[in-house]
Amino acid sequence: MQESFSIGDLGRLTGCQVVTIRYYEKIGILAEPGRSGGGHRIYGPEHRDRLTFVRKARELGFSLDTVRSLLSLSETPEGTPCADVDHIASRHLVDVREKIAALKSLEGTLEGLLDICSHTTVEQCRVLDALRD
Repeated sequence: MQESFSIGDLGRLTGCQVVTIRYYEKIGILAEPGRSGGGHRIYGPEHRDRLTFVRKARELGFSLDTVRSLLSLSETPEGTPCADVDHIASRHLVDVREKIAALKSLEGTLEGLLDICSHTTVEQCRVLDALRD
């Protein structure tokens, strides 16, 4: 007999919120499950495995569109070069590095604002002055 899970069980097994599981079904990332006689969703191991893949990809910062591409590639592995996946991951790495650079710039700006702060009163606050200018 095949394993089956309720939506709550699937959420606990994969670390996904129930609302996220329903959303993924709605947008077609996760196949609609079968239903019990009472109308409750019944998920199988294939749902668990796919949802785990999606969650891990999202934790790495891949967009849902990119997750779709990765899922598509993973579903047709025979004859598909790994370079296709590498290309997607490399593009994402470039994006991550750009975000890190932007955050480091932001960090420097905030440090600079705090360095010029005279720590007196809000009325004389240099941080607030900088936000107004």
